[in-house]
Amino acid sequence: MEHKEIGLSIQNYVATVELKRPPNNFLDIEFIAQLATVLEGLDQNPECRSIVLAAEGKHFCAGANLKKRVDDESAGKPQTAQPRHLYHEAQRLARTHKPIVAAVHGSAIGAGLGLALVADFRVTCPEARLAANFTALGYHPGFGMTYTMPRLIGAQKASWLFLTGRRLPGDEAFAMGLADRLVAQNEVRHYALEMAHELAKNAPLAVQATRETLHLEYFEAFRAATERESFQQMMLRETNDFKEGVKSGFERRPPQFTGS
Repeated sequence: MEHKEIGLSIQNYVATVELKRPPNNFLDIEFIAQLATVLEGLDQNPECRSIVLAAEGKHFCAGANLKKRVDDESAGKPQTAQPRHLYHEAQRLARTHKPIVAAVHGSAIGAGLGLALVADFRVTCPEARLAANFTALGYHPGFGMTYTMPRLIGAQKASWLFLTGRRLPGDEAFAMGLADRLVAQNEVRHYALEMAHELAKNAPLAVQATRETLHLEYFEAFRAATERESFQQMMLRETNDFKEGVKSGFERRPPQFTGS
C-alpha cells in the first residue's frame, strides 16, 4: 500500500521509513495512522529486519500544529468529530515488533520528540533541538512521553525537562541520554542506517524475541500513560493559559500566564 506522505524503501533487510511533510513534518491523526500502518506492514515482511525512521525537510518533526487548531477554534470553524484519537494511533506504533533507529537531523519538538522516543535508538547532531515544551504552552506532556522519557534518562532529569519545557541542543540531549549517537548533521541518516544494518545482520527471530522480552511491560505502561495524558490535555485545552501559550509562541514573545 502506498502512502503519499510516508516514504518506504527496503535494502539489505533494512527499511527506511521517511516522513514527507516538509519542512516541519507536523503530525496529526491521519499521519500517525499512516505511519502505524506502514510499520505494521513491515512487521509482516520477512525482507525487513530493522527500520530507520527519517524525515524530509528542516525538522525531524515539529509536533502537532497547535496554532492551526487554536486559530480554527478562534475563527469558530466547526471541529470534525474524530473516530479515533491521536494517541490510540500512537499505541499502534508502540505495539510493533521490528527495532527502529530514528535519524533526528533537526528539531524534534513536543509530540515530535514523543515520536522519536518510540524508536529503540536515536542518532542526532549538534544542530538538532529536542524539547518536551508542553508546559511552556500551557499544556500537558503527551505521546506517551511521561513513560518513555523517564525510562530513558531517569525520573529526575525527565521531570526537569517536562516542568521547564527546556529546549536541548543535540549535544546536550546526547549527553543526557535522549540520543545514542551524536554525529555531524549531514551524517545522521548514514549512521542511523549503519546501526540498523548492525541490528539486521543478526538472527531476526532472536532479535525480535529479545526485544519483546525487554519490552514486557512497555506497551501496557505506554497505553496507561497516553490515557492519562489525553485526559489532562483535554482539560487544559480549554484554559486561557493554553491559548496564550500557543499564541505567544508563534508571536515569539514571553507568555503571560494567569493560571486560568
